[in-house]
Amino acid sequence: MIDRYQRPAIAAIWTLENQYASWLKVELAVVASQAEAGLIPKEAAEEIAAQATFNSERIAEIEAEVRHDVIAFVTNIEENVGPSARFFHFGLTSSDVLDTSLALRLLEAAKIIRGDLRDLIEAVAKRAREHRDTPIIGRSHGIHAEPTTFGLKLASFAAEFQRDLVRFDQATEDLAVGQISGPVGNYSASSLSPALEEAILKKLGLRPTPVSTQVIARDVHAWFFQALAMIATTCERLTVEIRHLARTEVAEVQEAFGRGQKGSSAMPHKRNPILSENITGLARIIRSLAQTAMDDVVLWHERDISHSSVERIIAPDATVLIDFILARLTSLISGLVVRPDRMLENINLTGGLYHSQEIMLSLCQSGLSRLEAYAAVQKRALEAADGGVDFRQLIESDPIISKRLTKAQLEAIFSGHRFSRWTMDIFKRLNLDDQLSASSITEG
Repeated sequence: MIDRYQRPAIAAIWTLENQYASWLKVELAVVASQAEAGLIPKEAAEEIAAQATFNSERIAEIEAEVRHDVIAFVTNIEENVGPSARFFHFGLTSSDVLDTSLALRLLEAAKIIRGDLRDLIEAVAKRAREHRDTPIIGRSHGIHAEPTTFGLKLASFAAEFQRDLVRFDQATEDLAVGQISGPVGNYSASSLSPALEEAILKKLGLRPTPVSTQVIARDVHAWFFQALAMIATTCERLTVEIRHLARTEVAEVQEAFGRGQKGSSAMPHKRNPILSENITGLARIIRSLAQTAMDDVVLWHERDISHSSVERIIAPDATVLIDFILARLTSLISGLVVRPDRMLENINLTGGLYHSQEIMLSLCQSGLSRLEAYAAVQKRALEAADGGVDFRQLIESDPIISKRLTKAQLEAIFSGHRFSRWTMDIFKRLNLDDQLSASSITEG
């Protein structure tokens, strides 16, 4: 991943040095457990633990000759350990180390990502509570529908991010498996057994995958990348909403614009929603990586390595990108400029056309059929919209409508109280009401 979209903590997980350190961690857990089980001399295990070091440049030199990165790594360890190194990588196949190490690093990245997601949920929930009662026109097909509140709009995203967190936790739990089972997963070497595998993986904080071949089945990885893609997609849904609301003709929100910031090389007046657009683009990449992870599930027989080159790219790229996206979106939401006055102006643009449904329903309650009520209201609504005539005046002067609805009924309809009367109940259902702390929504 290019430096522009990396944050240091998660990028460090995917360095070559950390890869080798992770491999060594797995290998040393194997050595220690084999010594505890009496499968190798304890003295050899102690010597390996004390002297096992690696040098990335030396590994590269060896790999250039042997064309195998794990063999190059093991060879470099042997050079540094001496005779006891014959018990290093004892009975293992490369995938035992690679797959178990990959799980460790993905879980390390997952811990950071989970923290990012919790921060974002808190930020969205905070702004939702702030604007719980701020009226805004709801839109369907991009066209004015009925008023809602900006807080409810944000609450829908908070709820979706909560579901993303649940899915992410499930995928992370499924990912927390390793294997130390030998060439085709049947523990054929005398130095391996299912019980030993369990002991080794326990040291690493992992569970054995129930059945391995020479690799861990890639469905668990695919599910994890799918969870990342869902998070990215929710982020994109929110940023697309921000982009629409920031358009000049709408102007209900605006990304924070810093002192000295410039929006266009040609037009000094521009303040573009560049952060939202950036997140929109990066989300597309993560979804494409998730599709590639799905393709990796299909391997030949007990294994091939068609997945290997892919994972060297998608594991760092997907985790680094989602970390960047979540942090950027949290900052964006926290600093988002919200314009309630403009929201109210836009609500009033249509002269109350959004009351059409309630008028229709009231006519139905008065005895008109739905078809008759719909036709009567639609006639006046279209007349108001096309002719710039006040909708309420047309309704009050319509012979069919005025005969069935009193002025008091129409006054109640046009007051609009019904649009926000259940807002508090919805917030309580999401644990987003004012009585709850910002952090409580991410618990459980």
